[in-house]
Amino acid sequence: LRLEESGGGSVQAGGSLRLSCKYSRYISRYFAWFCHAPGEVKLGVAAFSNYAGTTLYTDRVMGRLTISVDDSDYILTFEKSSLKPEDTGIYFCAAGSRLSLGAPDFDFWGRGGKVTVSA
Repeated sequence: LRLEESGGGSVQAGGSLRLSCKYSRYISRYFAWFCHAPGEVKLGVAAFSNYAGTTLYTDRVMGRLTISVDDSDYILTFEKSSLKPEDTGIYFCAAGSRLSLGAPDFDFWGRGGKVTVSA
């Protein structure tokens, strides 16, 4: 089983970025994106349940981020707009056992994609 992120990069503040996570086979109905910002712990920023399309977002990304899953192609997508320098970090996709923003609820992780937002 593999999860592999793609699409990270550098962008100026106010811009948008799209990250994709390709997973090798069906693994779960619950997915999330986590951000490991410099000097901080890894935090969940968005989670998605494929049962009813339910999403969870942290306050810091509310209104600026969309997460979706395409089960037919095994792709998890993350689109973030109005980027700020504090959005800089390494973003990880994860699959787990429940709708959650807590890392212990996720068993499968990608290696991370770096996002750098310049002022």
